[in-house]
Amino acid sequence: MYNRPRVIPVLGIIDDDLVKTTKYTNPRYLGDPINAVKIFNGKYVDELVITDIRASVENKPINFELLSHIAQQAFMPLGYGGGIKTFEEVKKLFRIGFEKVIFNTAFIDNSDLIKRSVEYAGSQSVVVSLDFKKSITGKYVLYAKSGTVKSNMTIPDIISRLIELNVGEVVLNVIDKDGTMSGYDLEIIKIICSMIDVPVIANSGAKDESDFYQAINSGAHSVAASSMFVYFGKSKAVLVTYNSPFNKGGK
Repeated sequence: MYNRPRVIPVLGIIDDDLVKTTKYTNPRYLGDPINAVKIFNGKYVDELVITDIRASVENKPINFELLSHIAQQAFMPLGYGGGIKTFEEVKKLFRIGFEKVIFNTAFIDNSDLIKRSVEYAGSQSVVVSLDFKKSITGKYVLYAKSGTVKSNMTIPDIISRLIELNVGEVVLNVIDKDGTMSGYDLEIIKIICSMIDVPVIANSGAKDESDFYQAINSGAHSVAASSMFVYFGKSKAVLVTYNSPFNKGGK
């Protein structure tokens, strides 16, 4: 069990390719996800999340062939999100070696699937990923299907459903921060963390380790990032790397 904040790389995939988006659009090809996993193996990554960024919005099947290869190569705990629609898919993800399933769209339109997954695998293995976007009036709006479908759920509605579902963790994403490396949205982290006891993972916008500390000080339990682990320098040259400022005292 971790007694320190985890630092979690998030890898986006489309088909068999590793990609990175900006504000959930314009996916840039980065290479082979298997190669990235092998590099992270040598960096002693706390945990790794794989997200298929098109599976839900395009109603595509889960790429189990690729995910099986990833699970065979990975030495760290794995989570997967993207297009999970059935309980059979949930069970298959666990069977091939993933420790966590991550739901986004199902949180809005298929909460029974999440309940069933919790009953099957336990709360610690079920995660809800929330995609927020700030409106022109400053209100946080929840989106699904890779940021293409707006939800009418208010934040109190969201909190109530999270408590009801008894999930183990919540990932906070902010669409306008994705890929910008402009820092986390600390406001939404503070709001959600003040309203729920479920561990929260801050994601979207990290540029360096200082952002990790700011997110933890705002209430996040752990932090996730993508761009800072696959890009290097102002020109954003592709370089897969990893460093955790919290990985000093072990697990």
